[in-house]
Amino acid sequence: MKHHGKNIRSFGGHRPQMGERVFVDPTAVVLGDASLGDDVSVWPQVAVRADMHTITIGARTSVQDGCVLHITHAGPYNDGGWPLLIGEDVTIGHNATLHGCVIGNRVLVGMGATVMDGAVVEDDVVIAAGALVTPKKTLRSGFLYAGSPAREMRPLSDGEMNYFCYSANNYVKLKDQHISELEAVNNTA
Repeated sequence: MKHHGKNIRSFGGHRPQMGERVFVDPTAVVLGDASLGDDVSVWPQVAVRADMHTITIGARTSVQDGCVLHITHAGPYNDGGWPLLIGEDVTIGHNATLHGCVIGNRVLVGMGATVMDGAVVEDDVVIAAGALVTPKKTLRSGFLYAGSPAREMRPLSDGEMNYFCYSANNYVKLKDQHISELEAVNNTA
């Protein structure tokens, strides 16, 4: 898909890098030193703002409506700052906020969840809707976390573990449909 809109913007000499078959909704904004892997989908009203550090989003990850993705800048209170690193096959639910943290592969971030600066979410984790992952906390692989502050609730079931890739692949198919319909509209305009 061609990305020519004003919603994909350079900042500070960095232009977002897009993998193959990436979908960025025309109402979303991706700016600065951001890198989006193959088959990533960025849905309506999302802000991906890599203006003072890097943001990396792995292949087949979906960033759903209203999410805010930002970094922690380097300064007197944090020498190096923190980039935002998101792995592959991650589903980021509506209105989630991810700020200067690390999200592993095959993670489900529930709707309205917040993951704060310096937190590390290992592979194969579910973060429940509305959870608050406090700064520098590590979420262990294979568990469900919920609450504010987020706490380890229980191990994930086999069905939950299998859901990560199902969800990621479902969003890949859906964004492909959106790409083809947008291209059809643009070709007739």
